Amino acid sequence: MQEPDWERLEEADWLFRKMVRRFVKERDRISVEGIALPGMMILHKIIREGEQRLSDLAEQLDLTSGAITALCDKLDAAGFTVRRRKEGDRRTVLLGITDKGREMFERHRDVGSACITLLFEGFGAEELNSQARAFEKVIINLDGFSEAVMEIAKRNAEPLTPGGGTEQKPKSVTTQSRYLTY
Repeated sequence: MQEPDWERLEEADWLFRKMVRRFVKERDRISVEGIALPGMMILHKIIREGEQRLSDLAEQLDLTSGAITALCDKLDAAGFTVRRRKEGDRRTVLLGITDKGREMFERHRDVGSACITLLFEGFGAEELNSQARAFEKVIINLDGFSEAVMEIAKRNAEPLTPGGGTEQKPKSVTTQSRYLTY
């Protein structure tokens, strides 16, 4: 089996984390009539698909339940959405959009396309296809990521028992890398 190219892996890891942090920082600076960009995504989803369960919104938009609740509180307070309990299951909360919310979204319909254009301008079709495939691979690799890393940390924390199994040679940590790793 071929040894991984650690220099390239560390560079890719560093650039990926830098990109994610920078995107979140920039995204969080955007406010449209007092509503954060993820709030605009919520409005768009309701316009496209109708009322939504808060838990479904959180899952589909990759937001925590706390984040979705905070966003929906702001949307409700601004009069852009309304919550209602589902008939037959009072535990389920549905989020719908008001006329005021539709009007606000229509006024700012170009914000979403501007975000996409600004992020990916200058890339050709082949580059965009390559990026999409790479992003799909990273998403697949993220399945079980935290569990796998926590398992490694758990194993590393266990004391070595003399003669109690095969000892693995510790992997060396690069100290001369140009990139800050974990």
